[in-house]
Amino acid sequence: MCQKAELEFSVFIIHQLAENWNKKPSEVYAILNKTKILDDYIIKHYDVLHTMGSMALVEDITDFVHEKGVAV
Repeated sequence: MCQKAELEFSVFIIHQLAENWNKKPSEVYAILNKTKILDDYIIKHYDVLHTMGSMALVEDITDFVHEKGVAV
C-alpha cells in the first residue's frame, strides 16, 4: 500500500514527466501504470528516488520507459 509521502512523490514525478514529455499528466500516468514503472520502480524505490533532483529523475525514468519499448 502506498503511503502519503509516496503518493505525493508520485504525483510530483508525473507532473515533472508531463512537462518534459509535453503530455497530459493522465497520459503519463497511463504510461507509467501500463509499464508497471509506477508501482515496481517509483513507489517501490521511493526511499532512494526522492533524494534525487527532478532532472535526474526525469532522465532516469525516461530511459526506463524507453527500455520498456515505449516512445514518449
